[in-house]
Amino acid sequence: MNTHMKIFPPQSVPKINNLLLIGAGLIGGSLTLALKQAGAVRHVIGSGRSAAVMDEAIQLGIVDAAVMADSAEFIQAVRTADLIVLAMPVGQTRAVCEKIAPHLQPDTVITDVGSTKTSVYQDAHAALGDKINQFVLAHPIAGRELNGPAAALADLYVNKRVMICPHADNRPADIDTVAALWQATGALVYELSLAAHDEIFAAVSHLPHVLAYALMNHVADSDLSNDKFAMAGAGFRDFTRIAAASPEMWRDVCLANKSAIVAEMDAYLQHAQQLRDAIVAQDEDEILEQFKKASEKRLAWGKEQ
Repeated sequence: MNTHMKIFPPQSVPKINNLLLIGAGLIGGSLTLALKQAGAVRHVIGSGRSAAVMDEAIQLGIVDAAVMADSAEFIQAVRTADLIVLAMPVGQTRAVCEKIAPHLQPDTVITDVGSTKTSVYQDAHAALGDKINQFVLAHPIAGRELNGPAAALADLYVNKRVMICPHADNRPADIDTVAALWQATGALVYELSLAAHDEIFAAVSHLPHVLAYALMNHVADSDLSNDKFAMAGAGFRDFTRIAAASPEMWRDVCLANKSAIVAEMDAYLQHAQQLRDAIVAQDEDEILEQFKKASEKRLAWGKEQ
């Protein structure tokens, strides 16, 4: 077990009367579907980027009703919410928190699903002020290459990890509520600091997405792109699967976690350069050593999953 993490003990299924979901795509939609299936929530109101998206979310059972941002109905949904889930791209955190801050009730809990945590905390703090104590940051380690309401799955989080990243102002009872919420979806819930979260996921989540996007563009921009895509097999498909994920979401992640991602990219480029040098020099021993090391690490990691 990583010394930065501790797992939350099992808790009873929470009883949430009114939940406001802001962003009804893959991640947020899968959360509310799972909570409904577990009997953890009575009523879900959704708010999203367009009426068409929210109509789809209603049809799919992700939300029970929809409100548009800045409407009187949205303000009422904020005022009556027991729990507010922020499931839009992380770059929208400050703007959304500024909209909900004046209408938050003292007992309302806010949480999020963002892939970065330090920037989300900073943006939320700037907007919420003292009400930041009501915001418990979280990140589910699950997803698909698809996005939008139609991609949501009730079982997406079963046996997946969820990181909760408390800060000094959080109320313990609110942290427990968010942990119980995620446990109700079938997830394994861990606690991790904000800084450790962003450093770790820059390496194992953010960097792989950057590389997948880069490889797709590299092949697409080549003179023989059509032939290369026609001949591509399972290896290329597996490597680039995540390049089909939401470009807007991953743009925001890269900007929000810039320093950690750039550091990981620089370190990765050093490894790639070492392999390039070995290939140019036809250093078969060095190439084999690097490949064996990577293969052994991958096999060992695979057995732990």
